Amino acid sequence: MAENKRIDHPTGTETVGHEWDGIEELNTPLPRWWLWTFYATVAFAIGYCVVYPTIPSANGAPGGNLKWSSREELEKTLAARQAELKPIHAALAATDISALPGKPELMQQAIAGGAAAFKVHCVQCHGSGAAGAKGYPNLNDDDWLWGGDLATLEKTIADGIRQPEHDATRFSQMPAFGRDGILQPAQVEDVTSYVRTLSGQEGMSASARRGQALFAANCVVCHGPDGKGSRTVGAPNLTDGIWLYGGDRDTIRQTITNSRYGVMPAWNLHLDTVTIRMLAAYVHSLGGGEAAPAPAPAPAGATAAATPAETANGGG
Repeated sequence: MAENKRIDHPTGTETVGHEWDGIEELNTPLPRWWLWTFYATVAFAIGYCVVYPTIPSANGAPGGNLKWSSREELEKTLAARQAELKPIHAALAATDISALPGKPELMQQAIAGGAAAFKVHCVQCHGSGAAGAKGYPNLNDDDWLWGGDLATLEKTIADGIRQPEHDATRFSQMPAFGRDGILQPAQVEDVTSYVRTLSGQEGMSASARRGQALFAANCVVCHGPDGKGSRTVGAPNLTDGIWLYGGDRDTIRQTITNSRYGVMPAWNLHLDTVTIRMLAAYVHSLGGGEAAPAPAPAPAGATAAATPAETANGGG
């Protein structure tokens, strides 16, 4: 490589003296607009460093002449948002959850708030679309262990499932029939056959007939004689096609043998009442929610008491 500076005659530009295989580098000056833009960015950067916090130190970035802080801006934004939501939260706190469907605007506010809270607290188990997974219920269908009306959902979310530190928690427990020696392996196989007939996955066989007798002796106390379960004790309906852990033969056999013990946090130990109410409204809106059960008829001649909805609305 030769270094021989000279003037390039076709362009009139001095070369820098570098040449590779006959190709020479020209010392072409930068465009003035580019240079002034560059100088402007340098000046802006210096000014920015003076006005705003930029250069970190052992105790954090200096505050700058304006004393501006992104953390303070965030806190102001959050405080303003909380002020906007305060009347809505107050209305939700004062309204019985069963009365929400009668207040469509407030119900929509509750659903919107519940959707946001669901993304923070619930998607880890139930998924972003609330479709659940193996061992985690799908909240979009109409199958509920404890009930799907608004008040029941609120209680389930508040008190959780199988939380020993919470006295009001939902609690159900199926014996481990195989592991604890209540049934022998062949008997577990027979009960598995019968359970699969309840949902139409198998036809009645000799094994299923033996399992039917075993089911009557061991399982009807929770699942009922027809296998449709009981919401009082949280026993699932075995006659439909919805399975929390799976309805194939191996999974049912494992469930009967070892039992299951799924849990859900008691959210009233972590969240406020309004957030739980909004979560219940959101879950109810997903498509599988149920109407509140009809009140029992009053005895003849008795004066009917006001319903919670009537009380919340001032009666009448």
